[in-house]
Amino acid sequence: MKIAITGKGGVGKTTLAGILARQFASSGYRVLAIDADPDANLASSIGIPENIFKEITPVSKMKELAKERTGAEDGYGSLFILNPKVDDIPEMFWVEHEGVRLLVMGTVEQGGTGCVCPEHTILKRLMQHLLVQREEVVIMDMEAGIEHLGRGTAGMVEALIVVVEPGLRSIQTAKHIQQLAKDLGIRQVFVVGNKVTGDSDVKFIKENIPELTVLGIMSKSKEIAESDVLGVSAFDLGGPVVQEVGYIRDKLIQNLRATS
Repeated sequence: MKIAITGKGGVGKTTLAGILARQFASSGYRVLAIDADPDANLASSIGIPENIFKEITPVSKMKELAKERTGAEDGYGSLFILNPKVDDIPEMFWVEHEGVRLLVMGTVEQGGTGCVCPEHTILKRLMQHLLVQREEVVIMDMEAGIEHLGRGTAGMVEALIVVVEPGLRSIQTAKHIQQLAKDLGIRQVFVVGNKVTGDSDVKFIKENIPELTVLGIMSKSKEIAESDVLGVSAFDLGGPVVQEVGYIRDKLIQNLRATS
């Protein structure tokens, strides 16, 4: 399964990605978690200790690696390989914790006209490799714009999960992402509600995005807040949210099998 998780900033997509990765791993799946958000926090959500994840360098920042793999020379406008070798990169740079392998991709800072540079080329090819050739459950924590997913790779994403909270701004972002996903050919787009405090919140979400399947909800919980303070995964603290994400995982599998 290739799963991308996105949503408006602050809605809890990284929390879901981390717990979901741990849920799959605890059930015996091989899991590769990809942090493709510029504000990389997936490591702590998975439960990787701070002394380890603070040393992780995103692939996007590995300029020497990009130059080596693409054959790029110094200087603007130099020629370089657009199809570099990337299949060994995950094993070289991932960090493993409790059955989850984490690879921090990062993003390339670029101007309004875009960037065709060695670093961007490495990220693009690496994303293609992860989505097309890897056989693990791949869970990607994306930024709202899903910029990493170009037309050549987005079709390999089996499910795009948009995390929303009970609020119109979050809903508006979800609808924008839904349109992006449609344009890129992603067929399965689901919603997960977060910070839910009652039935009225669930009703609000369902009524405002009636065309998308709601996989489940994550209640506003003390465990999530406590995990952030302690720098651990909410999965390790237990509580209702772990059961809720377990239900989300099961419903996701059920939906994907029904359409395969």
